[in-house]
Amino acid sequence: MSDIEIAQANEANEMLPITAVAKTVGLQADDLELYGQAKAKLSYPTLQRLADQPLGKLVLVTSINPTPAGEGKSTVTIGLGDALNLRRQKAVIALREPSLGPVMGMKGGATGGGYSQVVPMEDINLHFTGDMHALTTAVDTLAALIDNHLHQGNALNLDPRRILWHRVLDINDRALRHTVIGLGGPTSGVPRENQFDITVASELMAVLCLAENMHDLKARIGRIVIGFTYDRQPVTVSQLGVTGAIAVLLKDALKPNLVQTLAHTPTLIHGGPFANIAHGCNSVLATKTALQLGDIALTEAGFGADLGAEKFMDIKAPVLGKTPDAVVIVATVRALKYNGGQALKDLTTENRDALAQGFANLAKHVANMQQYGRPVLVAINRFTSDTDAEIADLVAACAQLGVQAIPADVWGQGGQGALALADALITALATTSRFVPLYDPKAPVKAKITTIVQKIYGGKDVVYDHQAELALKTIAANGWEDLPICMAKTQYSLSDDPKALGAPTGFTMHVRDVIPKLGAGFLVVMTGSVLTMPGLPKTPAAMNMDVSDDGVISGLF
Repeated sequence: MSDIEIAQANEANEMLPITAVAKTVGLQADDLELYGQAKAKLSYPTLQRLADQPLGKLVLVTSINPTPAGEGKSTVTIGLGDALNLRRQKAVIALREPSLGPVMGMKGGATGGGYSQVVPMEDINLHFTGDMHALTTAVDTLAALIDNHLHQGNALNLDPRRILWHRVLDINDRALRHTVIGLGGPTSGVPRENQFDITVASELMAVLCLAENMHDLKARIGRIVIGFTYDRQPVTVSQLGVTGAIAVLLKDALKPNLVQTLAHTPTLIHGGPFANIAHGCNSVLATKTALQLGDIALTEAGFGADLGAEKFMDIKAPVLGKTPDAVVIVATVRALKYNGGQALKDLTTENRDALAQGFANLAKHVANMQQYGRPVLVAINRFTSDTDAEIADLVAACAQLGVQAIPADVWGQGGQGALALADALITALATTSRFVPLYDPKAPVKAKITTIVQKIYGGKDVVYDHQAELALKTIAANGWEDLPICMAKTQYSLSDDPKALGAPTGFTMHVRDVIPKLGAGFLVVMTGSVLTMPGLPKTPAAMNMDVSDDGVISGLF
C-alpha cells in the first residue's frame, strides 16, 4: 500500500476525534478550536494557562544530507514518538507544517510515511488550517502597503531600488524569481524591480515561528526592515504604521495545530520555514507546548544537521529557553551508499565498499552534533533492500565513533519497529550533560560565519562578493552585528557545491550577500547559488494527483 492508502484506511476506521487525543495530555474540549473532527488549534487562554507548566525532556531529530534515495527523518520522528508511548513514556511530537511547493513538486509532504504517519495526511499536506495562506496574505499585504506608500507620496523617503521586502507564493514558480512591477502608467504605482520568494522563505514565517506570544509577534513584525531611504537609513514596518494590520492577519495562524499519529500520539504541527534558506524549525510555541504537555517532546529540524540542527541550536534554542537533551541523527544505508558513489539505480544492490566510503557524511554530522555536548544516537531507517551485512557494518562504524546506532523499521512496523531505538533514547536522556554553544552571538559577523563554515561544514576559507561586503558595512553601521547567523546554503552538500557529496574538506565558501532580518532576529548569509524561490521538476508530483467524484484524493505520495 502507498502512504496515502495507509493513511486513508486509518482515517476511515481508526482515527480518534481530536478531542479524545487531547485528553491524553490533559487538554479538554474547551481548550481547542476545532477544524472539523480531526484537527484543532490550541486557544490563547490554553497557551496562557500552560505557560507556567514545567518543561519535559527535549529530543531533536536530524539527519545526514538529503539524497534522492530518501532519509525519512519525519517518519523516524513519528515512529519514535509512537514507540516511546508504547514504553509508557508520555511523548508529544512537534513538527513543521508542509509547504505546498514541495508537495506539488518533488520533495513530497512532511507527515511521515507507511505506518509512521500523522493524519489526516491529505489535509496536512494541502490546506490544513490555513496557516500558509494567512502567511502568504500577510506578506503580500505588507508588499502592497509598501508600494501604496511609494505611490501616495513616499513620506518615509523610501528608495524603490533598496526595498528588501519581497512578495511570496507557496508554490514553486521560477518565472516569478525576478519581476518588474508598477507598469501601466501613473495610476498603476511606481515601477521597480521586485521578486517573489516561496512563502516559507519569508521573514514573516520566521517571525511567526520564533514569536513567544502575540505581544512578541507584534514587536517582531514592527522591527522588520522593509528597505532603506535614499540616504541609506533603515525603514521598518513600525515606521510604516501597519504592524497591527499584519498581526491581525496572523491572529489565528499563531496558534499551534493539534493532530495525531496513526497510533494516536498527540502531534503539534505548526510553522514550516525551509532549512536551506531559512531557519528550518517548527514554531517555538508548538515546541514549548509539546514540552509542557509531555514528559518527552520530539521535534525535528529541516534537511541535514549542518542546516536545520545547527540553526535549532544557535537560533531557536536561545528563544525557546531550552536546549535539546539528546540528538537523534537519521541515516539510511541507501543514502550513505549514494554518498559513497553508488548510482541511484543500483542502491538496492549490496555495496559495502560504497557504504564505507559514504559513511564519512554521517561521521561528520555525528561530530558536529557532539560539539554541542549532548548525547547523540544514530537511527538507521531500515529499508527492505538493506542487507544484514550492510546494517552490521554501519552499526560497527558508528561504534568506532563512540555512538550507538540502532536499526528501526518504522515505515513497515510503526512504533513497534522503533522500540530498541526508544529504549536507547530513554537511557541517553537519563545521562547528565552540558550544552556547549557553537559561537558567541556577540562575536564579529565574519567570525561567526567562519566558525560555522569550519566547525560544521568542514571548510577552510570564506570569500565575500562585493555586495556582501557592502551589506556587512550597513550591518555594522546600524549596530546589528550581535545577531545570530542563518546560513542559506544548498542542502545536498556540506559545502556550497550541491555535487560535493560525502564529507568534503578544505573548500572555500562563497558568500554573495548578507541580509538583515531584524524581526526574525538573525542575519541571513546567502551562499553559492541557493535560491529563495524553487522551481518545479520536469515531472512534478502534481502530475500524479487526482480526486474522485466522491472527494477521495489519490496520487499524493
